[in-house]
Formats: sequence, structure tokens, C-alpha cells
Amino acid sequence: MQDRQFGRICFVYGENGGKYPFNHSLYLKGDKASVIIDPACSQEKLARLKDEGVDWVWLSHWHEDHIRYLNLFENCPLWMSGRDFPPLTDIRIFLDWYGLESPDQRGYWEKIMIEEFNYQPISQARFLADNETIDLGGLSVQIIATPGHTPGHLSFFFPEEELLFLGDYDLTSFGPWYGDVASSIEETIASIRKLKAIPARRWVAAHNSGLYEENPGSLWDAYENIVYERENKLLSFLEPPKTLGEICSAWLIYGKPREPKEFFEFNEKVLIGKHLDYLLRQGRIMKQDNRYARV
Repeated sequence: MQDRQFGRICFVYGENGGKYPFNHSLYLKGDKASVIIDPACSQEKLARLKDEGVDWVWLSHWHEDHIRYLNLFENCPLWMSGRDFPPLTDIRIFLDWYGLESPDQRGYWEKIMIEEFNYQPISQARFLADNETIDLGGLSVQIIATPGHTPGHLSFFFPEEELLFLGDYDLTSFGPWYGDVASSIEETIASIRKLKAIPARRWVAAHNSGLYEENPGSLWDAYENIVYERENKLLSFLEPPKTLGEICSAWLIYGKPREPKEFFEFNEKVLIGKHLDYLLRQGRIMKQDNRYARV
């Protein structure tokens, strides 16, 4: 797919088809300011945009695949939600927010963050307010709070172009991510429904297909339904009761073991953990002698 221009908005197609560890970015060219959103599409493309002019960098959220080339814009003010800022101030906080506990896990991820994602601590940022509207000059942006994926995840609506940037509510077949320490299944569902209701005519997701010029339609429901499919698989697997280790070894989320194990085993465990906590709060399962069972 090629980059696309919509008025003062440029959809910048990411490397690897916008799949992790890259994303699709937006470049906004207003009369008052130029902005790059989520600078992790392509080092080459971002270097060209920097030469063209970037006044501010905005982030939809704090994850590594959205800050990969943030270091190219070290002289540009960073704008994001204050709720998502702490992980960018210290690598130890970054690792804490993912729930990485063992020294091996932390060492692996600290190395990856510095060598692959160019992590550098940031001391200050301008915090975007929920429901704030910003005039860039001939282009206005409505800031939409969409927590769940992360506590401070933001989406952006451009009323002149009727274009909605979904961030990591990306409508992929894998489904939503809510595995961070502060992620929430309940808020993820609410944010999906909020985004679905916004009257756009173009939709941009940060990953994979990226650009939708027709209403995603059934993709919205399919994306939300993956949450319930995961839940139903888990409930069915808990007959008879299982330990956390037994559940994770079944690969209910990813379907099969994947490499690198440091990445996928951890992801499987945290997503399963979120569903177990969710079902415990609902009183639909119980935990006894380190085993989870249906009620």
C-alpha cells in the first residue's frame, strides 16, 4: 500500500505492512503547526518528514512499537496523555508497567528496548486533555480518550476530513490487547463501542490493513467478539480445574507455541491472567488450591 493524502492529513504506511514492531503513522500539515502521530512507521520516511517540517510529536500511547523513532524528533515537544507518560520517563517504570518481574525477562526486554526501539528517557511532555479540540490551522483535531489498551490511550478525530485514527484498536483478526498491568477488559470493550459510534467516513488503524475507506462494519463486532471467544475457550478449558501453568501451556490465546518464547509465553500469560481476574470479579470462576474452576 502507498502513502495516501487526505487534505492536510497524510497516511504514512509502515514497514512490514504496519505489523509489529512497526506501525502506520499520520502526518498533519496545518497552517499553525505540523505534527507526526506515532513515529514508528519507517526511519527513512520519518527522516524525510522531519526535513519537511515537524513541530510536535503526538503519541496515541506509550508502547514501544509507537515510539521506535521518537529519537529522531528529540527537539520537538512531545504531546500525549498524562496517564501514559510515566513509562517514558524511566526504563524501570516501562518494564514495571508491562508486569515484567524476573531478572531474565527484564534483562531481555531492557536490551531490546534500547537496541531495537531506541528507548531514551523523557523528562517532560505536554499532556493532551480528554475531549480537547486543537486547531492546527485549517485542520482541527478532537482528542478522544479510549482507555483499555493502555490507561491513557488516545484516538484522534479530524472532522474536516471525517477521518478517525483508531490507534491500537486496530480491528485485526488477533483481537484487542489488554495485557499490561493497567490494561482493562471492561474499558477496552467500552472504547471499541465508543469508536464504532463516531460518524467517520475514513478510519485509520495503527497496524496491519491500516486504512479503511468504507465503514469497517462487521469488523467492529468481530473484533469485540474475540474477547468473548477467548473467555469461552478459557471457561471450557476449566473443566476439570486447572492451574495457571496448565492453562498457559494450552495456548488458548495464540493457538500454538511461538518464538521468541520470551515474547509470546509472557503475552499468553498476561492475557490469560486478565481473563482470569475478570471472571473472578464476575463470580463466574473460583480459585482453590492454586486451581481455577468454573462456578
